[in-house]
Amino acid sequence: MEIEFSKLQALGNDYIYVDCLKQDLRRLNLKRLAKAMCDRHFGVGGDGLILILPGKKAKFKMGFYNPDGSEAEMCGNGVRCFARYLYEHGLSRKKKETIETKNRLIQTEILTTDPNDFQIKVDMGEPVLDRKKIPVKGDQKFCIQEKIKIGKRVFEITSISMGNPHTVVLTKSFPKNWQRIGALIENHPMFPERTNVEFARILSSRRMEMRIWERAAGETLASGTGACSALVTAFLKGKAKREAEVLFPHGKLKVEWDETSNHLFVTGPTYHVFSGVYEF
Repeated sequence: MEIEFSKLQALGNDYIYVDCLKQDLRRLNLKRLAKAMCDRHFGVGGDGLILILPGKKAKFKMGFYNPDGSEAEMCGNGVRCFARYLYEHGLSRKKKETIETKNRLIQTEILTTDPNDFQIKVDMGEPVLDRKKIPVKGDQKFCIQEKIKIGKRVFEITSISMGNPHTVVLTKSFPKNWQRIGALIENHPMFPERTNVEFARILSSRRMEMRIWERAAGETLASGTGACSALVTAFLKGKAKREAEVLFPHGKLKVEWDETSNHLFVTGPTYHVFSGVYEF
């Protein structure tokens, strides 16, 4: 089958988009398709496969598959690129759009439409700290500044859900083997559905730098939901204000945690990389 697709990226977080409103993929094994298309050597290459689907609670729904074929709940950078795809392909001409994900509705707002500076702001909703809802095993109600032993080292972690599970490690410097540590935390028995892992280095009360180990994907260059989780963690520990710049290897996101609504907002750029046809 020939599948039309577009590849978009946000700060190097790259995703493959397929419009299922005009292409019927229901007969295909989507897990196999995601693994094949996301393969960086034999496929298109990407941090995930995102499907444009009809929604039940909103006009559009984002279906998201990880590179290993597993289905994920949510993706912050992915939903920003999703909003750009809708606008540029004429599926929606509204600057503000509601997008349904697996477990929440996301509000997006296009701020600028310059192809080289296509800025999108997203209302990511409220952070979930109740460990049972993340989920994280343990007796305490929250997993905030909790100690975990990885190998011979002990790390202090905070776990949060932004529609998907995150675990943040605040650090003065990134460990040389942070990818291995991230993988071990991701697959630790205390996380029954595994977890995304963020290492955050505080530069000031309004700036931090991050490295991302993404559940089912490995090292990625950025994460919108991860940036939200890091800001919440740093704020709860008194290390950050409610608004901060989050720096990644290839750019930055602006993250705000609104005190009145308790919602987190992420603003940053998106880019169209290329479009094509994939034979599956």
